Amino acid sequence: MANEQWDGAERGFVIRDATDSDLSAVTDIYNQAVIAGGATADLVPRTLEQRREWVESHAPRVDYPVVVIEDEAGHIAGFGSLSRFHPREAYDGVVELSYYIAGGAQHHGYGTALVAWLLDAARQRSRRIATALIFADNKGSIALMRRFAFTRFGLLPRACYDSKRYLDMSYWYKEL
Repeated sequence: MANEQWDGAERGFVIRDATDSDLSAVTDIYNQAVIAGGATADLVPRTLEQRREWVESHAPRVDYPVVVIEDEAGHIAGFGSLSRFHPREAYDGVVELSYYIAGGAQHHGYGTALVAWLLDAARQRSRRIATALIFADNKGSIALMRRFAFTRFGLLPRACYDSKRYLDMSYWYKEL
């Protein structure tokens, strides 16, 4: 699927590789999650350059894609990625997926579409296992993991402190 579009026209969206021109939207969506809390362990909004470095860390992109999902009007509604699970080579069959949906675009099926795309992309790249790290009180993302038959395999209590409260981290996997 690298460098290909996934057409969800019947649902009014397209998933495609992220480009430099998408970086501002990706940064804005991510920073919405940082400010809202409960979806990322970053506590301070990221700069455009920091997000660029994050995108570039997904190398090679053919193996570790970063994609955006556009709504029917062509606006970026969210983004997702497959990342290395661990830098040691024996873990190469395992990927971590992540996704973020813009606040106004949530509950419209974009997260479901991104997770489906990312799982298909992982299978096409001959990955064995997909993982996800999710705050244990993030009901929407946990419901999405269950929808795709992920299994929770761990809980790290009080893993993160967001300056107001401690948050538990749940660990999920799916054999592909």
